[in-house]
Amino acid sequence: MTSLLRSTLHGCLGFGAVSVAAYSIWAFAPRLAGSEIGMYALIALVYLGGAGLALCGLLQGEHRLGRFYRLFLPAFFGYALLWSLAWFVIQGRPGEWVGAAAGTLFFSFMCWRSLKKPSGFWIAALVLFALHTAGYFIGGRWMYGILGAGIEGWSKPQVAIAAKLGWGLFHGLGFGAGIGFALGWWQRKSH
Repeated sequence: MTSLLRSTLHGCLGFGAVSVAAYSIWAFAPRLAGSEIGMYALIALVYLGGAGLALCGLLQGEHRLGRFYRLFLPAFFGYALLWSLAWFVIQGRPGEWVGAAAGTLFFSFMCWRSLKKPSGFWIAALVLFALHTAGYFIGGRWMYGILGAGIEGWSKPQVAIAAKLGWGLFHGLGFGAGIGFALGWWQRKSH
């Protein structure tokens, strides 16, 4: 297995797990923060806290956890802010697309800059956007498909939980694969 494929899989599985944990707020306790904006903020906090533990191994060298948080925190915070802003201002499908594009481009730029601007910015940024966005929209199709069809023997609240967690899983798998690819791509010449 190549190091780029290993990095992509590591990101995919690690961030998939973090994403399910983040989406569990929406699935189990959406009113915990008191508002939709508050719920998004709590979800972002789970991503911000959990990602370092799951993904710090994507970085080469020593002191990976601290270095990962210095790279990831501003990148993800900006991504979450831009995505949420697009969702609340533009709304609907166009808001999701604008949020995905603006958010992943910002995320890519911040990670790339943190890694001292290695070659191949646009390749990694486009792959990150494509994988993130595929995961997000596949997750949405999963959710609305499950909500529409139901699951035999399950109550509506149980189906809603499975639908939301499934969206989180697919979104996390795609976004994580993109993060793993980008970090692997930008570090490929240093080993």
